Amino acid sequence: MPLKVGRGAATPPFLVMDVIAAANARAAAQPAGAPGILRMEVGQPGLGAPQGAVDAAMRALQANAPMGYTEALGLPSLRARIARHYAEHYGASVPPARIAVTVGASGAFPLAFLAAFEAGDAIAMAAPFYPPYANILTALGMRPQILPCDAATRFQPTLAMLEALHPRPAGLIIASPCNPAGTMLAPEALAAIAAWCHAAGVRLISDEIYHGLTWGTVAESTAAALSPSAIVVNSFSKYWSMTGWRVGWLVLPEDLARPVERLAQNMFISAPHIAQVAAEAAMDCVAELEGRKAAYATSRALLLDGLPRAGIDRIAAADGAFYLWCDISALSNDSVAFTARLLAEAGIAATTGLDFDPGRGAHFMRLSYCGDAALIAEAPARIARFLGR
Repeated sequence: MPLKVGRGAATPPFLVMDVIAAANARAAAQPAGAPGILRMEVGQPGLGAPQGAVDAAMRALQANAPMGYTEALGLPSLRARIARHYAEHYGASVPPARIAVTVGASGAFPLAFLAAFEAGDAIAMAAPFYPPYANILTALGMRPQILPCDAATRFQPTLAMLEALHPRPAGLIIASPCNPAGTMLAPEALAAIAAWCHAAGVRLISDEIYHGLTWGTVAESTAAALSPSAIVVNSFSKYWSMTGWRVGWLVLPEDLARPVERLAQNMFISAPHIAQVAAEAAMDCVAELEGRKAAYATSRALLLDGLPRAGIDRIAAADGAFYLWCDISALSNDSVAFTARLLAEAGIAATTGLDFDPGRGAHFMRLSYCGDAALIAEAPARIARFLGR
């Protein structure tokens, strides 16, 4: 008799991870002296943790300080430092008791979803979207409710879309800046959506992981300052360049702080102790991190100037994050094949749009520009040659 397989076994892949594997294999097979692979497939800063974070971790290790479990919601000093960040950056008062340090943003999402929703609940999100939103929800027995968005809505949901939903979903996930398009909600639009969600009994989850990486067009605004019922997700992976350290956080409404703590105690115990020490120090490395941001801005400007001349001229407004969401429908209706050829023939690793929009993603690809700026600058010329320009 066959053994039962759980619903989680059917979770779709996160396709960018397959692209990473293919790019790694191609790089390993490259002959000496061959042009390098341009790693534009993954949202991982090319530089590691800021020096102050590394120094703090080294001091703790050299002192042979105990690195056991922390409290499930994180080191009190780190939670207090995150609370200070909200006061300084947004003018928002967020008590440390409402902050939960998590195993990256990836660990934050299942905690938030399990605390806020039940199996069978519908949770709305704009498409294109970060794939694990839908995949984690599905694995937990919840239902992603997709709101198709496009350039006309700047790839963000609108209040009109939400008001038209009948029945109303249990929750709404927003991201500003968003992955993959990099677009943002204007502060007034975010405030209106937050107010509507609170009044309608729709739990708002605001993914703010790319805050700090914005390019001057739209001001950052946090849902933590706009709604008493919203959940905010953030991480040290992007602005703070600490992807592998696996530290993120949640800002929770009062009614979910203890439920999330209970879940964290049982699911993760705590985020890694040494990583929390480093993360707290990273929050004071402003000068170094702003220097890295300036390098991303240079890469962004080079790509926005060079890609249209290379033949890719339909690009979403890149207000923030470090991605370009490129409409390649004039070049291909199969972005999986297109990006595979781009890697094989031009040495550029890019991500198929199907990762972010199963319905329309065959006409899109995502390019990341957070790697080495000198290498990223080569991309337009390589693409032009690939397209025969």
